[in-house]
Amino acid sequence: MFAEAALLESRSLRSGLSSHVHALDKVKALVLLPDGLHVTTRMVADYFEVGERVVNRIIVRHREELESNGFRVLRGADLEEFKSDTLSLYPGSYPQPRSGLALFPRRAVLNVAMLLRDSDVARRVRTYLLDTEAETRSAARGPAGSSACSSLDRHVEEVAVRAATGAVTEAVEQAFAPVVAQLGELNARMARQTEVVCAMSVRLADVGDDLADLRRRVGAPRRDRRRR
Repeated sequence: MFAEAALLESRSLRSGLSSHVHALDKVKALVLLPDGLHVTTRMVADYFEVGERVVNRIIVRHREELESNGFRVLRGADLEEFKSDTLSLYPGSYPQPRSGLALFPRRAVLNVAMLLRDSDVARRVRTYLLDTEAETRSAARGPAGSSACSSLDRHVEEVAVRAATGAVTEAVEQAFAPVVAQLGELNARMARQTEVVCAMSVRLADVGDDLADLRRRVGAPRRDRRRR
């Protein structure tokens, strides 16, 4: 569980496993375009049994990482040449891109498998990768191998804990953001009301002084009349 969570969150761990493209066919046969190298977005979605929109969201969020594993979008003359040389050989119907065609080599498809959360096929690919990696580490012999395995295990666990902690922190911040905003607004209102009350207190004090002075002025003639 920790290892899979770390794989989903850590680009460095995904990079370390990106060459194990054989995991794709071990889980499910990957149908390629006639060039034997690439698949389209629709074919990736079909492989992972999800909608194209799900794959497109992965592209938007992790485009740089996918491009480092060979993902690219053909346009213009490159697109026309690919359509003529490759897509025209595709059996049955094939995509008819107008402005651009996204192409995934096997490494980029494996990259998607290590990013796609809501796909049973992607989870099976990740499980195969992690199980294979665990077997490889277990087969390592000698103090140096054991030390390296322990170090990797600790790194995976640390990344998983950081990822889980970060996710919880982000969720709490998002949940309490409206409350914090309301408290800030309430504090501002209270400050303004306090200013108003202080101003009223000063004004009332001035009025009290004026009344006292007025009483003194009114009372003075009365005392003078009584003496007469």
